[in-house]
Amino acid sequence: MVAVNAFPILETDRLILRQVTKDDANSLLKYLSDKEVMMYVGLEPFKSIDDALDEISWYRSIFEKRTGIRWGITLKDQEEVIGSCGFLNLVSQHYRSEIGVELSREHWGKEIASEAFEAVIKYGFDQMNLQRIEALIEPPNIPSQKLAEKQGFVREGLLRSYEFTCGKFDDLYMYSLLKQEFNVKQ
Repeated sequence: MVAVNAFPILETDRLILRQVTKDDANSLLKYLSDKEVMMYVGLEPFKSIDDALDEISWYRSIFEKRTGIRWGITLKDQEEVIGSCGFLNLVSQHYRSEIGVELSREHWGKEIASEAFEAVIKYGFDQMNLQRIEALIEPPNIPSQKLAEKQGFVREGLLRSYEFTCGKFDDLYMYSLLKQEFNVKQ
């Protein structure tokens, strides 16, 4: 695995993916308080600025501990964070990590999540030297399944009662993408 010291900034045609700071707390609160955005995230909708600040602290901690990295998604001509995408549960000795993404509802259906997702996947394989990227997706979350499948992820199976979130057990589909599969697509 490549050690990362400075937080990397990723750029796509329309997006800048950057580190989320305390200055972004209001932006995060705006979209993470939306129950539709949070429906499949495994967290209750945020209720206060403290919830957003806690999320930002978590982003910083996973980066510092090298267990993940989470980018804020911004449009090139705007500073406002409209979503986030990144890796969590990084297992460096096995060259694998989970990936996740969420996006403000006002930006759904514009291929923004797809653009950010692809940039983060590419970074994971090229810069972090991952061999396998996993996506754990609830069965009713059809848009996320389509997003993963569009990037070449393969559904491996159903993990029954895999997580206990928001007072209930959730089944999750396990999707994966291997480095050689992504490189063939490029």
